Amino acid sequence: MTLKLIPRVAVVPVILFVLAILVDSGMPLSAEQGSQRGWFGRGRRDIMSSSTLPIENIPQAGEFIFLRVRFDEAYTSYGGYEWGLDMGWNHDYPRAEQNITMMLEELTNIPVKIDFRGGNILSFSEPEIFDYPFVYISEPGYWVWNDEEVLRLRNYLLKGGFIMVDDMQSDDTEAFYRIMNQAIPNTQFEILDTTHPIFNCFFQITPEDILNQYYRARYNGTPVIYGVYEDNDPGKRLMVVINHNQDIGESWEFANTGYVPVEQANNSYKIGMNYIICSMLH
Repeated sequence: MTLKLIPRVAVVPVILFVLAILVDSGMPLSAEQGSQRGWFGRGRRDIMSSSTLPIENIPQAGEFIFLRVRFDEAYTSYGGYEWGLDMGWNHDYPRAEQNITMMLEELTNIPVKIDFRGGNILSFSEPEIFDYPFVYISEPGYWVWNDEEVLRLRNYLLKGGFIMVDDMQSDDTEAFYRIMNQAIPNTQFEILDTTHPIFNCFFQITPEDILNQYYRARYNGTPVIYGVYEDNDPGKRLMVVINHNQDIGESWEFANTGYVPVEQANNSYKIGMNYIICSMLH
């Protein structure tokens, strides 16, 4: 694979990011709140409620609308994401969903609603989440969940919903494992290989396509995709995919900028479109 050089201007956000780490300090919240993890890349602040953000959702009218899950976080800071906040769940918004939905419209016959906001945003505290067969969760390591969210997460999955969990490293995966086991006790995370139907339902995904998503892997290890099955039975419905040591949404976001190699961007589209299509087939 031929890599493209990152434009010099791309170094600027990295410098600002490092400076933010140096000037922002404080003590983490208690271990019971959120994922109980501490990561060097996030400022330590009070719990940030996402319910006060000026989110305007697109009316649901039978078309596919990309849905991103918001949640309150134990650790958050100001940053270069939407609303000037680095909240984990808002990483890559809205360009990631804008780009993947444009590709979905271009390459399939699925009726897609494309909007400058990219898609909609809901929490698991909102019953409207049942209107969406596919939801996207980014970096849930700091998620401060409550009983209502856990119950609705459980019901969403058992009623046929499908979740893509992305922008994950080890601590994020461990935190989401705890959330899943609150919702559905004894949940097992099973490694998915490319013989699984989800990797063949539209595009043919190869092991190299998965390994190519190296954004997280270059720091944390080999990319792995985990799955959660109904009743932990691989013969039953796949309910959740977890992109461990990967950040496919990052590739969607920068696919048309030259910041990521063309092959990596194309593979991220193929994997994401397979997830979305699979969510509509069961």
